[in-house]
Amino acid sequence: MIEVPDSGYTSSKRAQANFVLALRLAFWLVAGLSLAYIIDLLTPQDLLVWGLAPREASGLIGVLTAPLLHASLGHLVSNVLPLFVGVSLMVYLFPNAAVRAVPLIYFGSGLLAWIFARQAIHVGASGIVYGVLAFLFVSGLVRRDLRSLGVSLMVAFVYGSIVWGVLPFDTTMSWELHLAGTLMGAGCAIRYRQWDRPPMKRYDWEFEEDIEDDKARQWAGADDGPSHTGRSEQDKRSEIDRWG
Repeated sequence: MIEVPDSGYTSSKRAQANFVLALRLAFWLVAGLSLAYIIDLLTPQDLLVWGLAPREASGLIGVLTAPLLHASLGHLVSNVLPLFVGVSLMVYLFPNAAVRAVPLIYFGSGLLAWIFARQAIHVGASGIVYGVLAFLFVSGLVRRDLRSLGVSLMVAFVYGSIVWGVLPFDTTMSWELHLAGTLMGAGCAIRYRQWDRPPMKRYDWEFEEDIEDDKARQWAGADDGPSHTGRSEQDKRSEIDRWG
């Protein structure tokens, strides 16, 4: 069954403020990657040597630095656009999960690639891109609410073709980072599937059923005194008005 988020929450001032915050965070992330590329251009030394070098102790620094480095402007642009969209949606829809999932994707994709990737210097934020998009796609499948599922379908429609990037068809790109990021993103989506669930829309007949259930429990426990486990109809209806 696909649930529908309560419009009282999704259109509230709190939700709007979260959306603006998500855009700002995504912007500063993209700005940081762009600044790192400019510094690389202006620096006499080629900073790409600080990329990820699998199974080399010195190459572990690449777990931190590789996502900040890009081989060309085209390489940078191909990453920052989907990263901006993906991080904006992720932080907006799943803020508490995003705080934990993004660092796990960032460092986890690099560590996985360091373990199994081929011997080469791997650079670029594509592992994070694949991780964020995988998180959004899988979240829609496991959460099954209309909002998450809509984003999942959007990701599949707009970025579905990137799935070929996790296969070793083109050895000029780091398919290993792509695969590692996808695994981390999917794993985080499953791990945090119960987090950041919005309140769902409830219909009048659902409130009536709850009231009847409360009455039945009260009658069942009449011998032990009145039951205080149920909530009044007014309390239940007020749930949808508290996010203004």
